[in-house]
Amino acid sequence: RPPRRFGISLLAGLPDRRASPSSANTSVLISFSGMSTFRMGEAAQLLGVSPDTVRRWADAGRLATGRTSGGHRTIAGTELARLAQDLATEGTPPPEGDTGAALSARNRFTGLVTRVVRDGVMAQVEIQAGPHRVVSLLSAEAVDELGLEPGVLAVAAVKATNVVVERPR
Repeated sequence: RPPRRFGISLLAGLPDRRASPSSANTSVLISFSGMSTFRMGEAAQLLGVSPDTVRRWADAGRLATGRTSGGHRTIAGTELARLAQDLATEGTPPPEGDTGAALSARNRFTGLVTRVVRDGVMAQVEIQAGPHRVVSLLSAEAVDELGLEPGVLAVAAVKATNVVVERPR
């Protein structure tokens, strides 16, 4: 069965490039075309690098890619999750000028599910959100309802000591 593909939009705490320099607006719209495969630009946004960097990594064999029927390169979510973990392990610094605010002042961490461990009623979900690894314990039923598996785009919403995981639709 082919992966479900649909458009979603996420609001991240980044400066709004459409607003005037004196504007207090600090939001910008980030769009993703699908959940199981990602275009080069989408992968770059999630990894916090330029699309050229992602292309260089793919050309060097560090990142496996596929092609659409139109010849555009795509990256499987599981492959992107693996690279995100590798980059976090290497301690790759955030892009210059990044203060961490790109992860949102609302404590929402958008990233890729890298691991799901089930144990009867409960499950442990790991999300790699840029350089941050977020781990959440939730019911196995919730994991099934959200369709959480390695390579899927998810958002971890942190409130006090609780982490709520949601999947953008």
